[in-house]
Order: sequence, then C-alpha cells, then structure tokens
Amino acid sequence: MNTTITLPPHLTLNINLTDEQFFQLCQNNRDLKFERTASGELIIMPPTGSDTGNRNFDIAVELGIWNKQTKLGKGFDSSTGFKLPNGKDVSPDVAWIKKERWDSLTSEQQYKFAPIAPDFVIELRSPSDNLKPLQEKMQEYIENGVKLGWLIDRKQGKIFIYRPGQVVAELDHPQTLNGEDILPGFVLDLREIW
Repeated sequence: MNTTITLPPHLTLNINLTDEQFFQLCQNNRDLKFERTASGELIIMPPTGSDTGNRNFDIAVELGIWNKQTKLGKGFDSSTGFKLPNGKDVSPDVAWIKKERWDSLTSEQQYKFAPIAPDFVIELRSPSDNLKPLQEKMQEYIENGVKLGWLIDRKQGKIFIYRPGQVVAELDHPQTLNGEDILPGFVLDLREIW
C-alpha cells in the first residue's frame, strides 16, 4: 500500500550535511528548491506557481538584456545557490555579481555554490510566502555583503529596497525601479510585474 506524505509549504529540517553533501542533495533533487541556514538547518521549498515563475522570468530577462549590453557582471536565476559569508546557502529569485568579483573565484567555486554574496538580489513574494521571513532574508543578504536588494511584494503592491547602512525604503506601486550605482543604467519596468 502506498502512503502519501503531505509536507508543509516550507519545511525546515535539522540535518548535518557537509557542503559537498548539500550540493549533491540539491543536484539529485532538482525539482525541489533547497536553502540552508547558517546553523545548518535544511529548508525545503516547493517550486513556485506558474504565475510567479513567469514574473520571475520577466525580471530575469530584463536584467539579462541590460547585462548583455553592459557586460558588467554575471546574472543568475532562482535555481542558483550561493554560500554567504555567514555560512548560509541561499538561492535568490534573481542575483547579479560584478564581473571582477565573479572572475576572482576559482573554476571550482564557480561550478558549485559560489562562496560569495551577490552584489544585487531580488526576491519576489509568492502568494504562499509570509512577508516577515522574506524581510529577514533580505536583511541577512545585506548583512553578508549584498549592496542592493529589492523585495517585490505583489500581494500588497509594495517594493522594499535594502541597502547597507540605510533604513529599508518602501514604495507603493512604483512603475519602475532603477539599479542606482550598483547596476548603472538598469531600469526594471514593473508594469508587467503588478
């Protein structure tokens, strides 16, 4: 007799895994999204719904077009893992790293979960996501070296902008966002995202 186990939307497990074991777990289970806290707790997240996935794609395409034109860095999608300086393994919805920082990593570091905080990250809140954990995650990105972060909350129509040493800025239904001095000349058109 087959038994089906229903898991909560976000499952956190206390499992001691080496970096190599965690990498292999992620490679062997590509249908799931894994992150790991700085203390080693494994977080298992389901894939996003089609609507959220489409909006993530649109955001990544806009960043990708800008990056292809400027050649200032490397862009990454939501299936990319990074090891932050505090030891946490994360997978932002969209990430970008300046070319010289990326090029300073070895080929092996680039192949696995790069031990580097992106310069820029975006998190897009899914309908099932609670806001507070996402805000905490964004703050942790900044504390670990991210220079600019955008939390897009379609549910409330808000954008939260994170920068080191600054209070979080909150915008209501902006039509565009600009990449400031981190992504010079990049403008994200939000009309399709809302």
